[in-house]
Amino acid sequence: MAILKFRVYFEEDESVYRDVVIRHNQSFRDLHDTILKGYEFDNKHKATFFRSNDHWLRGREISLEIYDRDYKVAPLLMSDTHVGTEIRDPNQKFVYVYDFNKNWTFLVELISVSKEENPKVTYPSVSRTEGIAPSQYGTKGLLGEKFADVEEKYDLSQVGEGFGEKDEDGEDLGGLEEAGAEGEEEV
Repeated sequence: MAILKFRVYFEEDESVYRDVVIRHNQSFRDLHDTILKGYEFDNKHKATFFRSNDHWLRGREISLEIYDRDYKVAPLLMSDTHVGTEIRDPNQKFVYVYDFNKNWTFLVELISVSKEENPKVTYPSVSRTEGIAPSQYGTKGLLGEKFADVEEKYDLSQVGEGFGEKDEDGEDLGGLEEAGAEGEEEV
């Protein structure tokens, strides 16, 4: 059974990608689900693949469902279409669009075909992850949700006492009050 390996680039940053391995007889719906999982997106929005060429021009559409819009040619359905049936050349490309309001676009490129199945892998799966995925709903930093919890708990937006204060003469005290100055004796 042929195993297809696709590199799925985030269109806006080619250094962010996921490698996905899938059997040739699995569906585009399986590929869709695996891409979303790899990028940590939910599965609540419309999506479609377009068969593409080397210039990323969009061709035949392979859609999650038939949407209420005009089509030049009726799209294939992801759940009914095996990935292997749409491979036309050894470097086959697809454009994947998710959430038509946000228009998340991914460039999907076939990078290898293998005849050997790895018994330790459950297909389809993400075999490699590079770069930090974009946040589907807002910002996501390097520290993720844990930092947001700390920030909320300690309210890091407020400046604490003793930091950046100035004395009457306008000199920066650097957080060190004139504490202890009164009790010192001159020698």
